[in-house]
This record gives sequence, C-alpha cells and structure tokens, in this order.
Amino acid sequence: MSFAWRAVLGTIMVLLLAMMVLVWAADRTLRRDLEQQTTADLERMARLVSASITDDALARQRHVRDLGQRNDLRITLIDSTGEVVADSDIPNPTITDIANHSDRPEVQAALAGDVGTARRRSETVGSELFYVAIPGGPGVVRVASSRARVDAVRRRSRTAIIWAAFLALVVGSTVAIVSVRSITRPLRSLSAAARAIAAGNLPRFPRSGVSDIDGLVVSLRAMHRQLEERFDELRQEQAESNAVVGAMVEGVLATDEHGRIVTANPAARKQLGYGPTDPIPDLPTLFKSKGARALVEAVMEGDAVSREIEIDGVTFFIGARPLPSGGGVVVLHDLTDLRKLETVRTDFVANVSHELKTPLTSVAGYTETLLTDPPKPEVARQFLETIRSNTGRMQHLVDDLLDLSRIESGRWQPQLEEFSPAEVVQEEWDGMTSKAGTGRTLVLDCPADQRLRVDPEAFRQILVNLFDNAIRHTEAASTIRCEIRPEDGLVRVSIRDDGTGILSEHLPRIFERFYRADEARSRIQGGTGLGLAIVKHLVEGHGGRVQASSEWGAGTEVSCWFPA
Repeated sequence: MSFAWRAVLGTIMVLLLAMMVLVWAADRTLRRDLEQQTTADLERMARLVSASITDDALARQRHVRDLGQRNDLRITLIDSTGEVVADSDIPNPTITDIANHSDRPEVQAALAGDVGTARRRSETVGSELFYVAIPGGPGVVRVASSRARVDAVRRRSRTAIIWAAFLALVVGSTVAIVSVRSITRPLRSLSAAARAIAAGNLPRFPRSGVSDIDGLVVSLRAMHRQLEERFDELRQEQAESNAVVGAMVEGVLATDEHGRIVTANPAARKQLGYGPTDPIPDLPTLFKSKGARALVEAVMEGDAVSREIEIDGVTFFIGARPLPSGGGVVVLHDLTDLRKLETVRTDFVANVSHELKTPLTSVAGYTETLLTDPPKPEVARQFLETIRSNTGRMQHLVDDLLDLSRIESGRWQPQLEEFSPAEVVQEEWDGMTSKAGTGRTLVLDCPADQRLRVDPEAFRQILVNLFDNAIRHTEAASTIRCEIRPEDGLVRVSIRDDGTGILSEHLPRIFERFYRADEARSRIQGGTGLGLAIVKHLVEGHGGRVQASSEWGAGTEVSCWFPA
C-alpha cells in the first residue's frame, strides 16, 4: 500500500475514531444530564404532591390520579409500613393487591428521612421507570417517570450528532486527500531520485513548495554530493587494496560468516592449484590436511591462530584471524623454498667442514710427523709433497667458494664482448694438455664465422671447469668433443666425453654445490664438487641455461645456451 493511501486511510480512521468517541461522549453526557434533570423534576413534583394531598383516602386517590394523568407521571403514596395507600396508575379497589414496597430502595431511603432514587423495571406496571421518593404524606411520596421519554430525547440527539459527525468525516477526508496528494507527489519524486542515487545515475530533485520537503531536497542533494565523494574515495581505496593484495607473494583468503571464499588473491590461487577463474570450495572443505582443518575450525569459531603446516608436500606458515563482522582472513606463507635454503645452508656448512677437514687432518698429521720424528730426506720430501697437494686442494676449494659467493651475491655482472669462441676453446684446451695427457684428444666442431657475445673471462672459467670434469672422468686415450652451434636464436656450446657417465638418478642434482655422482673417485682426483655449480651460475648470469645428459658407460654431455 502506498504512502498516500496509508496517510488518507490513517486520517479517515483517526477522524472516524474521533467521531465515534465524540458521539459516545455526547450521548453519555446527554443521558446523564437528562437523568439528572428528570430526577430533579420528579423530586420537585413529589414535594408539590406532598404539599397538596389531604387526609381523605378517596380524595387522595382522585388527586393523585389527576396529577399523574396531567403530568404523565406515576404517583404513589406509601405508609410507614410500606403499604401502598394511593397510586395514580392503579384503581382504588385493587390497591390492596399491590405488594408491600418496604423493600424498595427508594422507599427505604425516604423512610429513613432522605431522598431516595432508583431506576428499574416496575413489577406493577411492567415498564422501565425512574423513581424519586421523599418523606411526606402518609409516610412516603414517590413519583415515577417512564424512561422511554429520556430514550426518545437521546435518540433524536444521537441522530443529529451522527449526521454532523458524518459530514465532518466527509469534509475531513476530502481535505486529507488533497493535502496528502500535495505531499506525496514530491515525495515520489524524491523516492525516484533516491533510487537513481542508489543505481549510480544522475538524480532529478523536485520542487514542492513545501518548506519541510524542500529542506529534505536540500539535505538529499548534499548527501548525494558527499556520497559521490565518499564512493570515489572508497573506489580508490578498494583499488589500492586490491593492488596491494594482488601484488602480495603471500596467499590471502577472506571468507564470510558461512565460510564462503569472497576474496582470493592470485598468489593464493597459485599456491592452492586453482586458476584465475576457477571456483574455490568453501574454507571448511578447502584443505584435506588435518592440521589445516583444525586451524580453519578455530578461526571460524572466532580464535586467532597461526602455525606451520605441510600440505601436499608444500610447507606453509598459515596465519588466520577472525573478522568482526563474521568470517575470517587466512594468510598463506609458502616456506618450502626457505626450508630448502635452510637445508642447503646446513648441507653447505657440513660439506665445507668435511671438505676442509680431510686435507687439514692430512696436513696436521704429516706436519706433526716431520716435527716429532724427522724421516729420511726422500720420505720427508714425499710428506712435503702431500702437504703441498692438500694445501693446493684447500686453496682450490676456497677460490671456488669465493667465486661462487661473488656470483650468487649479485655483485658480479658479465662484461660482454664479442669474439670467436673457437679460438678461446682451443687456447683453454692447450693450457690443460699437461693435465689431460697426450692420449686425450679434443675434437672441435664450430663454424668458422661463429661469434659469441659473452664475458670472455666467465666463458674461460666455464670451459676450464667442463674440461676439468671431462678429463677427470675419462681414460687417457679418450676423445673429448666440443660443439658450438646456433640453435633457436641462441648459441649452444656443448662438451661431450666418452667416460664412465652418470647414473640417471644423479643427473637432477649434479649442479648442486658439493654434489658428487661418484664421491670416492672425485675426491681421489681432486674435485671440489663446486665446478658445475659455478658453471650453472655463470651461464644463468648471462641469461642462458645449462643442461646435462648422460648414459652410464657411454659418457656425459653438458650443454650451455647463451643469448646470440
């Protein structure tokens, strides 16, 4: 139901209720006044009757009957014992048949010396009467009037009042309809303007001529301006928040009070294995891990929790906080790489300690022998050669560690120069012939016009490490092949030997620091376990990549791709 109809019907209901109350009050007041007036008139008539009656019984009966007929009243004379001695409505012969009136309340009051009044149905005449009794005459003079006279006056007055009320109701309803329409028309326009504001459209504000509504229009205009400014601020803040959450490397999930995911940044989708548009299950069913489900239950119950949990092989530190409006926020920190780095660091310290401990122990042992029990000169020379060899091994290890640290720290930047790679390969191979021995042969396959744009010193270090590995893992009569070719917009440099090869389970890890596929042989031949790690970092520092392939018993090939 519209406001206009509500207002009109409300006004009509109020007017109708007011009219009903007015009619009821007027009728009640009129009845009370008529009854009071009738009682006063009856009392006055009773006193006149009391003053005019005689002691003669027949004369009293005639007098009472005449007065009663002239005034349309019932006049009754009652002695002190309650017996009726005269009655204007009862013939004289039958008066003795009337019941004793000593039990009538108005008679009892008059016998007691007061004015008695009553209203009831008369058992003698069979109609509703008003009674007034006073002391006088033979004992009591009672005058009664029919209530029908009062009721007739009330009906006429009530009819007049009802018609007047109906006329007032019609006039009031008409005025209410006109007034409400003059108010509701601009209110409907205001409602349309408010809907336009809610929909983000340009509102049209009315002019009503009603000061209160015009004031409301002014307030609504100001509210519209403030809302536009606030919405602009909120949109900007939301865009900034979305940008911040979207740029976070931590996964962020926000849920409502029912556990439904309402926000999931790209990092969270990637960590949980969902695409940008894939639907994400509700938070209580999202995780299969028991620890994660317990954390979710806690945050949905309003507790702030955080713990480290492993989910499908990935280590997460999950922090969850409830929201004041219900639901919660869950932040996923992927600690897998950090835990791997901690493991690598621990392994690195252990490996360095182990690599240094062996030569240091040897050096300390031989030194102590030379100092405490000097051997023969030829034996002493062997001891000193062993000490020098172990010292060189430690020096080589330290140099490799320094190179690796310099490359990994980011302080090293390649100084690019363009040159012929074939010449550099041949120079480095010639420099290692003393270590390779005359039985090993280098086969170089490189186009004559091939050029390479890399850091020459880094390229030489890469060749030295790859040639060193190839020499140490091949026999004296082996052939080492170096091939340099353009490939897919890059330049591929590969070195292949025909040595023992590497088992397939070791290939994914040979570029790790201190990792050896054949640890015993590598230690005997003096390897530090850092050569391929240095190669990998130098190639990647140029924006390239490195890959190893091998077959057990058939040799190993290490390929490096450099930007052309």
